[in-house]
Amino acid sequence: MPSQIQTETITLGGGCFWCTESVYVNVNGVLDVESGYCNGHVQQPSYEQVCTGRSRHNEVVKLAFDPHIISLREILEIFFVIHDPTTLNAQGHDCGTQYRSGIYFGVPGQQAVAQQVIAELTQSGSYTRPIVTEVLPLANYWPAEDYHQDYFARNPQQAYCLAVAAPKVAKFRKTFARLQKP
Repeated sequence: MPSQIQTETITLGGGCFWCTESVYVNVNGVLDVESGYCNGHVQQPSYEQVCTGRSRHNEVVKLAFDPHIISLREILEIFFVIHDPTTLNAQGHDCGTQYRSGIYFGVPGQQAVAQQVIAELTQSGSYTRPIVTEVLPLANYWPAEDYHQDYFARNPQQAYCLAVAAPKVAKFRKTFARLQKP
């Protein structure tokens, strides 16, 4: 009898979704990565609406993963290495509420894991400034437009990808070699 793959989902906001997606597509056990928008008030927002900041959506990636291969804790460990969770509404030169650091959960157990990881990072002194990552239930999620999906893979020579996404992928590969897809 074939074994069934068990999947969970978690949605993460770590700045521009192109950069976050470019890392997680390389993670063993991550089955699907979709760029999207969440936790705003507009139904089916456009990229242009999200960029104004008025829709209050965050640029996120929704990850489907097999918890038998990779744990939520490991996914969050990657998350906290590939972005700066101490900057409010900004990642590097990208500024606005759509770039806020966030973990958006679907089940309460995920909230507890996220809060525990944040507490451990805070206690360890890993960051010199407070972690401002919001941990909230996933709400009003919408997939981003097709041209945002797999953006880095389709545009590796684009200037933003070279300057911002590629270094995040390199950092992931160096820091989490054991978690890379074969």
